[in-house]
Amino acid sequence: MPLSLKQIAAPDVPLEADNITPARFTGQTPTGVEKMTIMHGSEPRHIGDFFSVTGQSDGTINLQGEHMGRVKFIGAGMSRGTIQVEGDVGEHLGAGMSGGEIRVHGNAADWVGPEISGGRIEIFGNAGHLVGSAHRGATMGMTGGEIIIHGNVRNETGNAMRNGLIAVAGNGGDFTGVNMLSGSIFILGELGIRTGAGMKRGSIVSLKDAQLLPTFSYSCTYRPGYMVLYLLHLRHVFSIGEEHLQGLYKRYCGDSVELNRGEILLYAG
Repeated sequence: MPLSLKQIAAPDVPLEADNITPARFTGQTPTGVEKMTIMHGSEPRHIGDFFSVTGQSDGTINLQGEHMGRVKFIGAGMSRGTIQVEGDVGEHLGAGMSGGEIRVHGNAADWVGPEISGGRIEIFGNAGHLVGSAHRGATMGMTGGEIIIHGNVRNETGNAMRNGLIAVAGNGGDFTGVNMLSGSIFILGELGIRTGAGMKRGSIVSLKDAQLLPTFSYSCTYRPGYMVLYLLHLRHVFSIGEEHLQGLYKRYCGDSVELNRGEILLYAG
């Protein structure tokens, strides 16, 4: 039976819950978990002040509550196990995680999976700005793993992304893949403006047409074999038509103000 944390009190300011990970809960009893420290703003408090804890530590944590959107850093630094959240979550979900899986049955605030190196994050609602991105002032964002968003995202998805997969079933915001170094971003809906600005390498794919920056040049229209493999993988979680698997894609190379080795693929159907 997994450990279940049910929210019993709404925090006045956001909670910083970076110690809510399966590894930190290993060997802990529910009473032991309730006595662990959590930051309420600048004030240290106990987890039990805000959550009731039941179950056993088996590598899975279930979180639920009406005010989970005020809880930040859930799963930060996570290396193994599973976290499941019923409800919305706050900023910096899974920050710096290297393994394990986080599933959120709700919406996520900004900074989903910043600088992660492995593992999997799946959001069944919408997500905010800077999914899989570098922290401000850093030069490298996501370096591995995958982030799956079933809804829409906002701006700067994959900022300075170095590797891994980000897939969004809905629409993307502006500056998708800005300063991207490598990796793959799939936006199945509409792209915002300035997609791929400053990107050096990597691939951005959309199933819709888009207006691109003039620093991206048309290369060809073809059917990329590697992209079909990605779409077959994503077909397990998204609705992807056979026409998208078999169809042609327009390839644009850029950003020419950088190395000009990135690519944006737009469905030509």
